[in-house]
Amino acid sequence: TRILKTSYHSPNFATKEFLNLSHVDFNDCQEMHRNELNELQRWVVDNKLDDLKFARQKIVYCYFSAAASIFSPEMSDSRMSWAKNAYFTIVIDDLFDTEGSVEELEDLIHFVERWDVDIEAQCCSESVKIIFPALKGTICEVSEKAYAKQGRSVTDHVIQIWLDLLYAFKKEAEWRRENSTPSIDEYMANASTSFALGPIVLPALYLVGPKLSNETVHHHPEYRNLFRLMSNCGRLLNDIQSCEREMKEGKLNAVPLYSIEKKTTKEASIEQIRRLIEGHRRELMGMVMQKSAIPKPCKDVFFHMLKVLHLFYRKDD
Repeated sequence: TRILKTSYHSPNFATKEFLNLSHVDFNDCQEMHRNELNELQRWVVDNKLDDLKFARQKIVYCYFSAAASIFSPEMSDSRMSWAKNAYFTIVIDDLFDTEGSVEELEDLIHFVERWDVDIEAQCCSESVKIIFPALKGTICEVSEKAYAKQGRSVTDHVIQIWLDLLYAFKKEAEWRRENSTPSIDEYMANASTSFALGPIVLPALYLVGPKLSNETVHHHPEYRNLFRLMSNCGRLLNDIQSCEREMKEGKLNAVPLYSIEKKTTKEASIEQIRRLIEGHRRELMGMVMQKSAIPKPCKDVFFHMLKVLHLFYRKDD
């Protein structure tokens, strides 16, 4: 047995050359990540997004989630798309959670729907005048890079992803304005979009490498299910951690909605929601591991995001 084992032993295993190469590769990757973060911080300033005082400045967190999930050097475009779009989801969410009005949300929706808009000629708030051009520029940038990899235009799809999120934000705003209490099913149907992972993950998939056909991204049930499972896990993880604060603020949250509908205590609701999260996680893992029409590198991104969500919402929101 010893002779058979040693016959397969490589004399070059763990040599200094390999260790030196791995050290150089690690340093090169870290340098690339530092450069990308510096570029993102300049991008925030160049687009005057730091002038939006109501918004949490979370570009470092956004980039960390991207770099921790898709870290290899060749994934630079995908990381940058992830980080920029994640930053916009926070800014726009903060706008309508703090000082924003329904009119501002409707203006932003209107401009994204029309697309070719001279924003300076429009009657809208300064916040919208800052956000829309920067968002449009990012969508165009991501779509242009995706065209080089996909061999087709994905601009309309990326715009629609953003519109879906804005429509979901509008639905939540209507519930708040009307003091309406949706059922848990109605809440989760909207929350799978309003949790805002669509603009973060879906455009980034176009930049991972494998080609995704128009048929796949619009009609393949597995693509939709991967997104639904990931988003629902994220929404529920967040709601468990934020339920005390949001209940005091009068905001909608899955925990009290579940308690009302199922006539259970908060503690029992949280326990049941944790079981739902675990079920969704296992189902998503099974889909990622199985061979299918969705390329494995793309399915991995859904699972990587799910791991980030568990990290971010382990203790608080």
